[in-house]
Amino acid sequence: MMACCYSSEVIEMSALQLTQTQSDLPYIHGFSATEQARLVRQARFSEAMVYRDVDFSGVQKLLEVGCGVGAQTEILLRRFPEVDITGLDFSQRQLAVARQRLQGSPEHGRATLLHMDAEDLDFPPASFDGAFLCWILEHVHSPERVLAEVRRVLKPGARLYATEAMNATFFLAPYSANLQKYWMAFNDHQLSVGGDPFVGAKLGNILMRLGFRHVETKVKTWHLDSREPHRRQQVLDYWTELLLSAADQLIEAGRVDTELVESMTRELRLLRSDPELVFFYSFMQASAVV
Repeated sequence: MMACCYSSEVIEMSALQLTQTQSDLPYIHGFSATEQARLVRQARFSEAMVYRDVDFSGVQKLLEVGCGVGAQTEILLRRFPEVDITGLDFSQRQLAVARQRLQGSPEHGRATLLHMDAEDLDFPPASFDGAFLCWILEHVHSPERVLAEVRRVLKPGARLYATEAMNATFFLAPYSANLQKYWMAFNDHQLSVGGDPFVGAKLGNILMRLGFRHVETKVKTWHLDSREPHRRQQVLDYWTELLLSAADQLIEAGRVDTELVESMTRELRLLRSDPELVFFYSFMQASAVV
C-alpha cells in the first residue's frame, strides 16, 4: 500500500522505480506521452456514452479509482460541480501528468490525487458518498478485490458506477484477417499478464457476490455504418490509436511481429476509405448501491 497527499509539485521517481511500479500493472498500452494524450482524447470521445446514465447528484465525496492522467477527473469535475473528488492510481507517472493537467483547471481545488493500491485502500470504512471506475478493472489483477475495497469505503446508500471493456464484441466489416489476428493476440496478451479484456460482462455477478444492492448493467454500443460517415470515421481513428498503442508490447512479448502490425495498419487504411465500412463494439456499465 502506497499513498501520498496531493501536491502541486510533480513527484520525481527514478527510472528503476517507475519500471518496478509499472511492471506490476497488467496495462498493455504503455506510459508514453503519446499514450497519455490518447487517454485524454479517449475520455472526451466517449464522454456522451459513458456519462449518459451517471448521476452523482447529492454526492459530496466521490472516489475515482484508476484516475490515470486525470482525463475522467476533468470530466467529473465539470459535470458535477458540487463534488469533491479523491482520485487514486498505482502509476506515479500517470499521476504526475494528472497533477499538471488539473493545475490548469479552475476546478483543481476540488480534486485530491493519491498514489495508492486499489486492492488495499488506505481509507477508513464509509469514507465516500459515491465511486466511479472507468476502463480500470480490465487492467488489475483482481477486479473483485478492488470492488470489495471500494464497497468497504463507501457509505451505506452510496452508489457506484463501473464502466468496463467487453472486447469479444469488436467487429469490423469488410472482414480483415490481419486485424482480427492482431486483436486476438491483443486480448490473449492482456489475459496472460493478469488483466481481463472481458470483465465488463462479469460485473453483475461480481457486484452481487460482494453484497451490493440494486445491481444494474447496461450494454452501450457503437454501431456505425454509412448513415453516419463522419462519426464512423471518428470511431475508426480512435480505435486505430487504441490498437497501435499496444503494438510495441505485443511485439516484445512475441505475440505479433512487425509484419502483422504493418499488414493490420494497411487494412485499417483501406477500411477508412471504404464506404461500406461497418463498425461495432459494445462495452458495459454497471451501477450498484451499498
